[in-house]
Amino acid sequence: MSELLIRSKDNGQTGVFAEVSAAQAGWEFLNMAALRLFAGQTYQGSVGEHEHISLILGGKCALSVEGERFELGQRPDVFSGMPYAFYLPRRRAFEIEALSEQLEIVSCWVPTDQDHPFRIVRPEDCAVELRGGGNASRQINSVLPPGSDCHRLVCVEVYTPSGNWSSYPPHKHDEHRVDEHGNLLEADLEEIYFYKMSHPQGMAYQRVYTADGRLDELCLARNHDLVLVPEGYHPVVSGHGYHTYYANFLAGSAQSLANSDDPEHAWVKEHWDGLDSRLPLVKR
Repeated sequence: MSELLIRSKDNGQTGVFAEVSAAQAGWEFLNMAALRLFAGQTYQGSVGEHEHISLILGGKCALSVEGERFELGQRPDVFSGMPYAFYLPRRRAFEIEALSEQLEIVSCWVPTDQDHPFRIVRPEDCAVELRGGGNASRQINSVLPPGSDCHRLVCVEVYTPSGNWSSYPPHKHDEHRVDEHGNLLEADLEEIYFYKMSHPQGMAYQRVYTADGRLDELCLARNHDLVLVPEGYHPVVSGHGYHTYYANFLAGSAQSLANSDDPEHAWVKEHWDGLDSRLPLVKR
């Protein structure tokens, strides 16, 4: 099995069912965990010297932070609506209580030496973009996009219809490059893909490769699996019959998504003739 693929340890019970630390990944920034709670159960945490984003995958919760209480969440699962999320700056303690029969949350945190404001992200805050063309069409929901009031984190949700390609044409973001005017051309970013499938037996394939062949891995991703992208191009294809969802978390040299297409495949953009009519897969 590829070292870039981290299998879920989901047994249907409460607790963390998918996770990776920066030390385990062998990189500098990204840590991630997916948590399930049943009605009435609580989870307490403290972010320490990290900034933190938690994305509600499904269910409702009460979030308590610094003496305030907020009720968040509306969709039962990621294929049934737009997300709620919350951003925590460093040195904050928090508690989550499940208000629905089941609550699933995925969180990512990265080290920081900056202070930014606590923020709740609601469905109306999330821009929706339909990207690509033909069977490379997909939907992107921006949760914590570039330009957000934070230090390093970027978070988006991506929906790829059955049989479609995503993160395509293959692109990379593994070197920090600017043009002669100082405009950012490409950022050096770590990235995590956290997968969910429209059916639990669904699957997707993801290739991670570099132009010089030093890295060339093909990962079979199933429900709740993680794929790590430390460098290189990283296209995805969704198995026929199954819509694929992934939450993307990124951090690195800039709070940006600046990237470069694989020049061998960039030409396909010139032949796209419209979006897949199944999009958007989720609506407000």
